[in-house]
Parts: sequence; structure tokens; C-alpha cells
Amino acid sequence: MSRFFVDPSDVTGKYIYLSDRSDLHHMKKVLRLSIGDELDVSDGAAWEYHVKIEALDEEEAKLRILDKQKFAREPRLQVTLYQGIPKAGKMEGIIQKSVELGVHAIVPVFMERTVVVDKGNFGKKQDRWQKISDEAVKQCRRGIIPEVGSAVKFSAMLDALSNYDLVLFPYENEENRTIKDCLRRITRRAEASGTDARCSLPETVAIIIGPEGGFSEKEVRLLDEAAAERVSLGKTILRTETAGPAALAMTMYELEL
Repeated sequence: MSRFFVDPSDVTGKYIYLSDRSDLHHMKKVLRLSIGDELDVSDGAAWEYHVKIEALDEEEAKLRILDKQKFAREPRLQVTLYQGIPKAGKMEGIIQKSVELGVHAIVPVFMERTVVVDKGNFGKKQDRWQKISDEAVKQCRRGIIPEVGSAVKFSAMLDALSNYDLVLFPYENEENRTIKDCLRRITRRAEASGTDARCSLPETVAIIIGPEGGFSEKEVRLLDEAAAERVSLGKTILRTETAGPAALAMTMYELEL
């Protein structure tokens, strides 16, 4: 079933009015949808709708609402991936797989060992990265489109970490504690709380991944001082484009499923 996204203001009474030209083109020329066909629409905020096309032209699609439900496929856990900016096209793969795995937002970060430099064209890169997120969401039928934020410096990322219930940073030189140890400790503590265990679990998590060269010693020290949880992802050293989706999948498995 096809899925499209609209702004909540486009939902009016019994109808949704879709006017995005790229969506209209995709609807008519690619999917070959026409009057009478049914599809799914999300408002990107809280609701998803099953609708039928009542009118369709070059300017607008008028969609009659057949059913309205709260998001069914959106994770409770909100994970933000802070990704040290990698070389070449690696970021696109990271975004695509992370969106499929349930990431809430992705923030590119300039770190000490980041090879890529900002030559004034990062706005275009961000637009491209956001489109990757948009397309990945339609494929996996999520309720929201994860935002790919503007690239930030490491110091700005540090300032934001206090907003999260849990901060994880996988580190290749960590030998004593795995991400499994860390997450299992949290779930055991929640189970022993005497209340609904899910209510005691973190709701917001930040995962910080270094670029190709990893974290510098200074960055590790600053993350330790910020009370981030230093963890290992296993016995092998993962590439930066693998580490983020791997850590995200492990976190979702333990705290969400």
C-alpha cells in the first residue's frame, strides 16, 4: 500500500488535500493511481489515515478519509544518531539503514578526525540527505520522517547531550563493558522498579559515532565528563558506516521490542 506525507493543516474534516507536486507526479505517473484507488497518508505528527482518491489533477489530490489511527509502526523510543561525518557517499547509506531501523533524528557532526570539510555546500548535502530519509520512510511505512539536522561542531553536540535520558558512545578501545551489558543493566533496573517496566525505560537516547579515524583522546575525555556511556560493540572493529546502524539495532532490540 502506497504511503504519502502531508502537513496536519492539510487534513480538513473528512478530507485530506495533497498538493506537493513531486507526490502528485509519483502518484499519477509512477504508481499509476487514479480516482477510486486507496492509499495511506501520515500527518507526520500523530495520525495515519487510510484514504480513497476522490479527485486528482495536476494541482491537487482530494482524498476522502476512510479510517484514522494513531501511528502503529512508530517506535516509542526516540533515538538520535550523532554521526561523525564520513567520506564520500557513506552518509547516504547510514541514513537509509538508520531510518529503516527506527531512528528519530540524525545529526552530522564535525569531529577532530573528520576528513570532510565544509566548503560552503553543506546546505545542498543536507537537502540530499533529507531526501534519502524521506524515501526510506515511504519504503518502510513509518509514521514520521526523521529529520537530518544541520551539521554541527563537536562542542555543540556536547551541549545538547543533557537533553537525553541515555547517551551511548561506542568506542573501539573499550574493553570492559559491551553495549549489551549497559542496556541489560537498564532493563533489569526497570523490571525491578515495581511498576510497568516500559514506563521506567529511557524515552530519549543519543548514540554518538566517530568518523573513519574514530574519536580523538580529547573527545573521549569530554564524552566521559559529559556522563556518556562508553561501550563496545563487540570483538571486531566496525566501520563508521556500520557502527551506527549496528548500535541502533542493538538499542532498539533491548529497549523497544
